[in-house]
Amino acid sequence: MKTYKYIARDLSGTKKEGVRQSNSSNDVLAYLREQGYIPVSIEQISGKPKRPIRRTTRRRRIRSADLATFCWQFNTMIEGGIGITTALETIADDMDNPYLREVLQKIAEKISKGESFINAVSEFPNVFNSLARAIILAGETGGNLAVSMRRLAEYYENRDKLAKKVKSATAYPIFVFGFISLILVVMMTFIIPRFRTIFDQIGGKLPAFTLGFMKVYDAMCNNLVYILGSIFLLLIFSIFAYTRTRGGHRFFSIISLKLPLLGKLFKQTFVSMFCRTMATLLSAGVSILEVFDILSDMARNDIIKDAVVRTKAQIVEGQSISSSMTGTGFFPNMVVKMTQVGEESGSMPDVLDKTANYYERKVESTIATVISLVEPIMIVTIGAIVLVVVLALYLPIFTISDIAK
Repeated sequence: MKTYKYIARDLSGTKKEGVRQSNSSNDVLAYLREQGYIPVSIEQISGKPKRPIRRTTRRRRIRSADLATFCWQFNTMIEGGIGITTALETIADDMDNPYLREVLQKIAEKISKGESFINAVSEFPNVFNSLARAIILAGETGGNLAVSMRRLAEYYENRDKLAKKVKSATAYPIFVFGFISLILVVMMTFIIPRFRTIFDQIGGKLPAFTLGFMKVYDAMCNNLVYILGSIFLLLIFSIFAYTRTRGGHRFFSIISLKLPLLGKLFKQTFVSMFCRTMATLLSAGVSILEVFDILSDMARNDIIKDAVVRTKAQIVEGQSISSSMTGTGFFPNMVVKMTQVGEESGSMPDVLDKTANYYERKVESTIATVISLVEPIMIVTIGAIVLVVVLALYLPIFTISDIAK
């Protein structure tokens, strides 16, 4: 079977586009005439040579936007009546991400050999996480794979938008810190040494403020290797403790949630992701206990993960979802109340989707607050640094007559 894209018009002149699988273009032509359409063009879109599968040793990271694009394309082609294998091959041929293209081609090969879609997808857990596999399994077993892929595409799109917002908020303070560090390096490397030469040529006793500033500068220059080495070792130790030790990971998890403004932002981001993920999984037919298993796997913060695990444990004991969430002391009252409303009304996915939208707006508001506070802090910090340096370097010049004596 080959896949053809057709353009036709009805008797009123209205344009109609679509895709159809047939043995030849004549079969598509006959089908259009049977439906009362006037054929305009018929073009084969499958059966073209495939790109060779390249074994990539260095795997590129697959973004949420790439997965969202795949899910939307796959949903459209499945709803159009195209077979799963053909759809995967067609999408893979047009995929820009080389690693995702390779994965889709491998999945298509496995399906053509008789494997189910979910089994083929499950062999690539680094691409399709537990959430994606649960939704695909529910859609395949329930006979509504296209609907499940649409839900998954919407989820990836929303996650990508939220991730970009959080990155923009955290990138701004990092940029400010780097900018201030650059100013300090330029002053210590180019400006202060030149004034040191001028002071040596003039001679005389320098003001106390300038002497203190130059002593600090000399101490930093003489111990620069030790200072940079200590910072480097501290950074390596922190990364090792966070990635390799349970206590270190928990310590940094606590610190991240207690950071001024950023801790609030991280918590709001998780709550939004929690509501959106739960709504997506429940609407796909995934059981509530499996939903919390998936959410606990997705949580990278130990404090958040513990809250999810405790919630599931209380649900297993027979408590309602909302009361179980209350018992953890982590979830905001807004989320608990909305969950309770969803339980009582039987419309949990819709209620959680609205809650996720609300917290996404709160994330945007928090980001705006962070940026509005960082800007004046940056101005004051840079101004203070420049003021100290100017006073220390120009104070001797202002009192040059005393120095000459």
